Amino acid sequence: MEPVVQKKRIFLSSPHMSGNEGKYINEAFATNWIAPLGPNVDAFEEEIAHYVGASEAVAVSSGTAAIHLALSLLGVGNGDKVFCSSLTFIASANPIIYQGAEPIFIDSEPETWNMSPKALERAFEDSLMDGALPKAVIVVNLYGQSAKMDEILTICNKYGVPIVEDAAESLGAIYKGKFSGTFGKFGVFSFNGNKIITTSGGGMLISEDRAALQKARFLATQARDNASHYQHSQIGYNYRLSNILAGIGRAQLEVLEERVTTRRAVFQRYYNALSELPGFSFMPELQETYSNRWLTALTINEKESGISVSEMLKALSVENIEARPVWKPLHLQPIFKGRKYYPHDVGESVSENLFNNGLCLPSGSNMSEADIDSVIYYIKQSVSKRKEKVDMINI
Repeated sequence: MEPVVQKKRIFLSSPHMSGNEGKYINEAFATNWIAPLGPNVDAFEEEIAHYVGASEAVAVSSGTAAIHLALSLLGVGNGDKVFCSSLTFIASANPIIYQGAEPIFIDSEPETWNMSPKALERAFEDSLMDGALPKAVIVVNLYGQSAKMDEILTICNKYGVPIVEDAAESLGAIYKGKFSGTFGKFGVFSFNGNKIITTSGGGMLISEDRAALQKARFLATQARDNASHYQHSQIGYNYRLSNILAGIGRAQLEVLEERVTTRRAVFQRYYNALSELPGFSFMPELQETYSNRWLTALTINEKESGISVSEMLKALSVENIEARPVWKPLHLQPIFKGRKYYPHDVGESVSENLFNNGLCLPSGSNMSEADIDSVIYYIKQSVSKRKEKVDMINI
């Protein structure tokens, strides 16, 4: 059945307020805690740490800031190497450059779309032969799905190299009974406007190392020494989260489990309606894991479906529906041209294949059933029209 004519924009992942944010914001105004730091910041840190089962957390201005602080705390500096997932947003790797270090990119594997243990092992073997092991490994949990942390931890522990777990997209996801973000030396969450919960802009650094997080707080507040005057003995950053934004985060955290349940339901509706289309394959969910399905992602095999990802994106755009390609791998980005890259296997670059064939569908927890039905309808219509065109050409 054809849906009602689509007028409004269907966004990829728009903010979804709980309705309780005003309570915490008003408290901040009533008590005049407007500047960075304050009761909401302290409480938000405690609540996030308690939720995921971490010892402590530090609220900062972005997920990128959290990664940067983690690398600083690990002593990453000029000339050091850092292994990093290639299939991710550039924010995962930019802090490596901030520190003057060299990013080395690691491919994905097919079962999670995340860092390939096979490629990671080869990268370590080469680094060992070169006599220069990496200072850290940044593992990204893409679109809410955890990487193969058991295998990756085993490899990194073997070489004594710490992990920074970039869980910017996977808050609320679970891997073998533990929350995403709690496996590395440091874990990172993002509360950007499009994330599963948002503070407008913000992030969180978590760890079991309380002393390191205390230093993170120090660095994030311009590294101001304990003195009556303004004194600084090392370089710091202006990275602390606003008390007002932390209030938004507290209200958002209250509905996180509901948001995860809703996003998983959105994924399931897409899966039920589209998985049997020729050439359509959805992002897998690894056994013993629970993805938050932040975005519903799939691949389209053009030969089997008759339509390319770029054609599908154009067709949806015409209907005012926002969809996006899968992340362009960092080793293909112009800014990182020539950087070392380890594919999943010789002659097999999983991340490049996912980029060439991958599509992210609108997945917001505030989408209506009619919104989802519209996306499904126009996808099916696009496939059907493309097939009719091909059939006409072949007559």
